Amino acid sequence: MDIKREGIGRKKLIRRVVLGIVAVAALGATTFGLSRLKPAAPNVESATLWFGSAKRGAMLRQVRGLGTLVPQEILFVPATSEGRVEKRLMLPGSKVSAGTVIIELSNQELMTALSDAEWAVKAAEAEMLDLKVRLNREKLEQKSKTAQVQSEQVQAQLGFDRDTKLFKEGLTADLTVKLSKAKAEELSHRLDIERERLVSNDDMIRAQVEAKRVNIEKLRAAYTLKKKQVADLRVRAGVDGVLQDLPVQVGQRVTMGTVLAKVSQPWRLKTELKIPETQMNEIRIGMPADIDTRNGIIKGEVARIDPAAVNGTVTVDVRLIGELPQGARPDLSVDGTIEIEKLTDVLYVERPVIGQANATVGLFRVNPDGKEAERVQVKFGRSSVNTIEVVSGLKLGDKVVLSDMSQWDAHNRVRLN
Repeated sequence: MDIKREGIGRKKLIRRVVLGIVAVAALGATTFGLSRLKPAAPNVESATLWFGSAKRGAMLRQVRGLGTLVPQEILFVPATSEGRVEKRLMLPGSKVSAGTVIIELSNQELMTALSDAEWAVKAAEAEMLDLKVRLNREKLEQKSKTAQVQSEQVQAQLGFDRDTKLFKEGLTADLTVKLSKAKAEELSHRLDIERERLVSNDDMIRAQVEAKRVNIEKLRAAYTLKKKQVADLRVRAGVDGVLQDLPVQVGQRVTMGTVLAKVSQPWRLKTELKIPETQMNEIRIGMPADIDTRNGIIKGEVARIDPAAVNGTVTVDVRLIGELPQGARPDLSVDGTIEIEKLTDVLYVERPVIGQANATVGLFRVNPDGKEAERVQVKFGRSSVNTIEVVSGLKLGDKVVLSDMSQWDAHNRVRLN
């Protein structure tokens, strides 16, 4: 016979309710505990990272730029007249002196003009000789005429004196004396005129000879110019140096002013650095600089700053000081650093990839055990090529990751393997 058990259903219900409450409480506790846990840190290989430590002391501020060695002066050798290139006697890279002939030109019209100018000078010189002979003959004729009038005047004066004496003795008439006197006075007047003509003849001779001489000098100047132009058909370097460029070819027709060659002096070089315009605020003329030619370091100083920026950079000319190293030549690519200032007793760190002056960035600081790195906000101050001042966020000796960690931007800590 079955016996009915009282209260069994009620007990099962109570047990189920209690178990449900316990399960809910356990789930809530688990959820709360998990919410309190930090997210798992990603693993990063330490060997792939670049580290640096915060240091205190002197920091040299510099600005770096790429550039090239260029001649201080480049002599452009132009064509002084039209012509045709007949010969190229030198090639780019050749050493030349001031008198070295580098190109020969030809110009038949110029040669003809030179010959015409030469004959024009000779013809003018011949005309000068003819003029002098003719003027000298005219002068002699004037002297002869003056002498003749003077002789006639003397004879007339003697006749007047004779008639005067005879008149006093009553041997001649008064009219004869008057006629003799008039003739003597007329010839005396004519003699004065002839003498004036003789003097003015000298002035006329000098004026005509001077006019002819000026014309000859003009023709000689034209001849000298043509002669120089013909001589310049043999184009010379003009200075001692190296032939840098020869942009014309044999057979080419060139006009006056065409650049035939470029000559530089490789021992007189300067550096043209391209500095980002964002770093130009503190650069001044006279600041010291170091130029790395990959074969030695050359000392220099800032000599000129271009007033305009091109493609985000400003050209800075650096005057080189001291002897150039072997291999220094025009158009050689170089690195240059310009010294801005030297800071003393500052906290600094090697410049990270994302480090910018006067900016606040997040850097991963390595924990003391070296197993993890945690992101901290670091405020930077003044910067240099390889170092940057730390204003806040780090203390002396802190080790930080300097590499690009942008791929871990979603995490505030990483595990170092």
